[in-house]
Amino acid sequence: MSGPTTAELQLPIEGMTCASCVVRVERALQGVPGVEEVSVNLATETAQVRADRLPNLATIAKAVEDAGYRLGTRE
Repeated sequence: MSGPTTAELQLPIEGMTCASCVVRVERALQGVPGVEEVSVNLATETAQVRADRLPNLATIAKAVEDAGYRLGTRE
């Protein structure tokens, strides 16, 4: 039995400084095809993304960059 699959990602976001930044990043990520839900946390500088399939990371990075921020890296 095969049901719907979803992908969940936690992404580091660099460059956010305020609540308005959070809103801009959330709107940008919600515009990525397949993304169903986005929650951005300013304190942890992360975005939780749930999508109906694994989104293309280059598309996600471009959406974040177009909003004025950067997709970071975690070490």
